[in-house]
Amino acid sequence: MSYLSVSTWSLHRLLGPLRWTYWEEETRQHKTAVQEQPEELTLLELPAEAARRGYRAVEICHFHFPSTEQEYLSRLREAFASAAVSFDTLLLDYGDLTSADETRRRADAELAKKWISVAAEAGAKRIRIIAGEAEPDDEAAIGLSARELNELGRFADALGVRVVTENFKALTSTGRSCEKLLGRLNPGIGMITDFGNFEPPSKYGEFGLILPRSASVHVKPIYDENGIPDEEELLRCLDAVKASGYDGPAVLIYDGPGDMWEGLERVRAIVEPYLGIES
Repeated sequence: MSYLSVSTWSLHRLLGPLRWTYWEEETRQHKTAVQEQPEELTLLELPAEAARRGYRAVEICHFHFPSTEQEYLSRLREAFASAAVSFDTLLLDYGDLTSADETRRRADAELAKKWISVAAEAGAKRIRIIAGEAEPDDEAAIGLSARELNELGRFADALGVRVVTENFKALTSTGRSCEKLLGRLNPGIGMITDFGNFEPPSKYGEFGLILPRSASVHVKPIYDENGIPDEEELLRCLDAVKASGYDGPAVLIYDGPGDMWEGLERVRAIVEPYLGIES
């Protein structure tokens, strides 16, 4: 049976500074740009707060980590264990495994390995790695992405972490390109299906191409200017989930205005009864 999870992106205005990774051409190195924001809730407090609100799992974006030192990661692992909440996925939100710049591509792959090690230390079950930013009809790029992901998958396996990718960024922006990529990936490498990352009206059928290999589903509705989800459209997405037989985590995504927890509750009110999730 599916269960409720929440992404830290859905709480990004509450969790303090965002630490964005980027590639600086001048120095040919990765850099971090810090976007200051209020910290109403620390990452270490999040598992207990998620449990209090009825979530069984959390996904953490890499830019929300205030530290990757071993001592901090041990404390984060303990926070999840104490709250009896699963750290399902670390979402690495940077990287282009299909870059034509070989220096950058190798650096991005090495950075992915660093974050795989972070995921292992913090107790994450999985790490989401972006497949690439090449065009979805670029067959050579699909092959290159598959080789890189398979290598990273083997590295992660040795640390007890599973690599997954997502229908996210250009390379995996169509169901067909995702299907081609999955056909070249080792069976242990899965997907994340994000409701917001395929284009309508074809997206409802495209979901069926990736849901059978999906380890999680990002339940990202279309919102109006007040943060109210389009219920009819969301139910069409959930129809595809139910038809596929998927029974993993339903990760609620809210990035609209106002109180973020309240925004999540509006999505939850639609998702829980439809998928038969018990609070």
